[in-house]
Amino acid sequence: MSHIATGLDVFRDESWKQWEKYRLGLLSNQASLDSQFRTSRAVLSQTLPGRLKALFGPQHGFGGEDQDNMIETGHARDRELNLPIFSLYSEVREPSSEMLDLIDGLVVDLQDVGTRVYTFASTLLGCMKAAARSGKKVIVLDRPNPLGGDRVEGNLLKPELYSFVGSYRFPMRHGLTLGEMARLFNHVFALDCDLHVVPLKGWRRKMLWHETGLRWMMPSPNMPLPETAMVYPGQVLWEGTNVSEGRGTCRPFEMVGAPFLDPKGIRTRLHPEDTEGCHLQDISFRPTYNKWQGELCRGFFIHVMNPLTFRPYRFSLALLSAILANHRQDFRWKEPPYEYEYTRLPIDLILGDSSLRENLEGSVELNPLESSWEAELNEYVEWRESFLLYR
Repeated sequence: MSHIATGLDVFRDESWKQWEKYRLGLLSNQASLDSQFRTSRAVLSQTLPGRLKALFGPQHGFGGEDQDNMIETGHARDRELNLPIFSLYSEVREPSSEMLDLIDGLVVDLQDVGTRVYTFASTLLGCMKAAARSGKKVIVLDRPNPLGGDRVEGNLLKPELYSFVGSYRFPMRHGLTLGEMARLFNHVFALDCDLHVVPLKGWRRKMLWHETGLRWMMPSPNMPLPETAMVYPGQVLWEGTNVSEGRGTCRPFEMVGAPFLDPKGIRTRLHPEDTEGCHLQDISFRPTYNKWQGELCRGFFIHVMNPLTFRPYRFSLALLSAILANHRQDFRWKEPPYEYEYTRLPIDLILGDSSLRENLEGSVELNPLESSWEAELNEYVEWRESFLLYR
């Protein structure tokens, strides 16, 4: 097992000196830890005494305290450092010029999970846009993609469906680190942001999380384990439906179900290729909040047996297709709002292509659907090369 130095470790040991004269802001949360379990807030305030002027929190809060989507976090104050904590998941989702007046550079240290709809990418983009307008620097402390960087999966997001859960034409499993994403954003949106990425040391694209030697600290409340991240590129689809994605249980996204589900009937509609690399265990659960709160749900627990052959997006599309066919009477698409979108169907924003929903409703087989986006996925893989930091 390797031991990786994160961007925060490299900043702490090597590159902090170049920022001695700057007033700095920090966008981070509870998962922003160095190899000694110190938060980036502690590292910056100790390495550069008096240089930290403002703190910023993404969705779920600076401390990761807020559970669910569309639960805004208020601004606060760090009592120990006596600094403002600005929430970027509140009435604003990017820093205002007044916030940026306090700093010369914004350090971004967030653990992404390798899936397009995870909102930290949109928060990063918002910060880069605001920083470019205000002439401020952005310093991204890079972290591994827990799903690795060489596998990608899914259709590319259609530009008409850009939203807070889809900032650019990425496939669902995008295979980028946040630092690479920042480089890509700077180019495709012509931001002219004064961007500095502090790269990882020792990380290789083929590495999955358990090969990094790093400890997992949940980057959001419903991402408790690396196993959660492994199923998330598919299992996030249930957020656009009336089927529970397991929020309100101890294993969100690894569990899926609803009171009306018939696991036996659904299994008969799945093909062996749909469940490659995983084992489906029949399970019952009763969510303590969110969909079907307090009601007994029947469904599945997903055990990922082989992360190299398991394709989370394909698996969840197959499961969705089977549930659509088996439970037409009870199954529903969730109505808006969803992540600050009030008119478009949540499932369209998540899938990134409304024709995909229509095809699933029409019982179109998955193989031709996957074939239809294979060419653009290959183009994406070639095109992203120039933004990669790790070969």
